[in-house]
Amino acid sequence: MTRLALALLTTLALAGCAGTYRVDNAVQSYAHWSADIPTGAQAPAAVPQAPQTYRFERLPSQREGGSAEDQNRLEAWTRTVLETHGWTVAEAPANAPWRVQVTATTVRNARSPWDDPWPSWRFRGQVVAGNGYFYWSPMFVMPMDMPWYERKVTVVVRDAASGRVVYETQAGHDGRWNSTPALWQAMLQAALNGFPVPPSGPRQVDIDLPR
Repeated sequence: MTRLALALLTTLALAGCAGTYRVDNAVQSYAHWSADIPTGAQAPAAVPQAPQTYRFERLPSQREGGSAEDQNRLEAWTRTVLETHGWTVAEAPANAPWRVQVTATTVRNARSPWDDPWPSWRFRGQVVAGNGYFYWSPMFVMPMDMPWYERKVTVVVRDAASGRVVYETQAGHDGRWNSTPALWQAMLQAALNGFPVPPSGPRQVDIDLPR
């Protein structure tokens, strides 16, 4: 009986490590493809139909050193998502009708908004299996640093000829997950959800990723 229970506990533990985790994104997008149409209104003739080409543009702070390397990765992930919408990087950037700028920010907090602001030693216990028996092993646990991250990505599309902003979207995600390419790609996928004619108003876009 004890062996059966141990096998069941092992199966449950392995199942908990598999599966997916959800990247829940708070998204808001603004489309203004025609200068003659109020923001939020959409005229089918004004919305660019795929395929379209564009070039990336960068702020001065995104062009040097480590920031440039980070921006290379961010733009590569953005390029992958835009390709699913029929937008590709122009072979001749000077002739591209659109300019795309993407930014990402991360704020690291010491704890989540609902964590105890005065951490202390805690009394906990664990089940230890051995010799066919289960034991309850009480112990004092030193509090661990569990940072909380606030992340945001913003994508801005400009008309290359006039410099006018025609599309702006951002996605925000908070959580304990470490920074990974899959996480940022999920946020960009959420930010460009509905592109180039997004739903109006704030919305939540959930992306499930394998663990």
